[in-house]
Amino acid sequence: MNARRVRVTVATLAALALTTMAAACGGSGSPADTGAKSGGADTTQVRLGFFPNITHATALVGVEKGIFTKYLGTAPRTSTFNAGPAAIEAVFSGAIDATYVGPNPAINAWSKSKGQAIKIVAGAASGGVFLVVKPGINSVEDLKGKKIATPQLGNTQDVALRYWLTEKGIKTDTKGGGEVSIVPQENSQTIQTFATGDIDGAWVPEPFASRLIKESGGKVLVDERDLWPNKQFVITHLIVRQEWAKEHPDLLKKLIEAHVEANDVIAKDPAGAAQTANAALQKLTGKALKPEVLDSAFKNITFTNDPIASSLVGSAEHATKVGLLDPVDLNGIYDLKVLNEVLAAKGQQAISDK
Repeated sequence: MNARRVRVTVATLAALALTTMAAACGGSGSPADTGAKSGGADTTQVRLGFFPNITHATALVGVEKGIFTKYLGTAPRTSTFNAGPAAIEAVFSGAIDATYVGPNPAINAWSKSKGQAIKIVAGAASGGVFLVVKPGINSVEDLKGKKIATPQLGNTQDVALRYWLTEKGIKTDTKGGGEVSIVPQENSQTIQTFATGDIDGAWVPEPFASRLIKESGGKVLVDERDLWPNKQFVITHLIVRQEWAKEHPDLLKKLIEAHVEANDVIAKDPAGAAQTANAALQKLTGKALKPEVLDSAFKNITFTNDPIASSLVGSAEHATKVGLLDPVDLNGIYDLKVLNEVLAAKGQQAISDK
């Protein structure tokens, strides 16, 4: 990747991040009750962000099982977010030091800051994204005239859907027009609109894809894994604020050690990890996933320390092609040095940023 310069579109996302930030927070983004201290900042306490999603199970398991506390010496001050722009704004404002987030928000943060704000320091999850549709839809041609939801205009799944339709010769636009009407809406709303028939399908991550199938009789038209080499693409990775990482290299290493152990725990006992993640979701949202949804969602995701750099490049190229991002140079967005030091100490293979 060092030798490659990628033209990526960010104007739409940059504007979107600024105009939707308050709405995206939706009451989240405040510190969760996991060790936050009142009365000013504690520079030794890591402020960690993540989403209450199964695709962020590395964070859910790490927090719930006390793995981050074990390595950091004190519980991280956690903040949860509903959307990438809100998490990135928290990074920009210095409200958090690190966050689990998807590929397109990381690209946007890198572009807006001209490569000064963030670094991707580890992968977290791959896969777990599907186009789920009503039973009568059997092909891309059947989508014409239909309404398909995505989580947010310009977000990772929105770009994926628009690019896939473009490749199939189907026209869309950012205002919901074209041969297929793309309707950006929050995933929780998509569960309702799919059930009522107000939309015909959705390109969404887990556990929302499994919920559409299990609760409303949807079916998979596209498994996004089938669109990528080796069926792998990044859906979640860990980013850090550059200023914080430079000031606290010791905490950065401890954070990544905890991250790696959390993924090891998931790999060794997926069923137990799924239950742990669900317990965390219960605390954060007030509602646990149904057993059948949890099982389906967890099996569809690969938890990995590899950020799958090639897929970030691909996502950028896709966003460029559908006109949602402006040119940006992604060279240097990764810093996997500490991750590879931690992996080497555990006898695990180094990961490339290519």
